[in-house]
Amino acid sequence: MLLGILRIVLFLVVIRAVWMLLKGVLEGAGYQRVGPTQPSVKLVRDPVCGMFVAPTHALTAGSGTNVAYFCSEKCRQAWQRR
Repeated sequence: MLLGILRIVLFLVVIRAVWMLLKGVLEGAGYQRVGPTQPSVKLVRDPVCGMFVAPTHALTAGSGTNVAYFCSEKCRQAWQRR
C-alpha cells in the first residue's frame, strides 16, 4: 500500500520535472503562448492614499479636465476637506 503511494508520488514528480523542462526549452526557443488578450487599462492614482485604480471603477470629484479619481469614499471625503 505504502509502496504504491510512493510510486504514484514519484511518478507525479517526474512528470512535473519533464513538464517544467519542456516549458523551459520552448520558452528559450522563443515560443510564446498566443491566446485571447485583454486590452490594457490605463490606471489613475488616488491623490490621497496613492493607490492605483481603473477610471471606470473609481469614485470621482471635480469636473472637466480637473477630475480626481479615488479608490474609496473615505479618500474622496479626505480630499474634499482639503
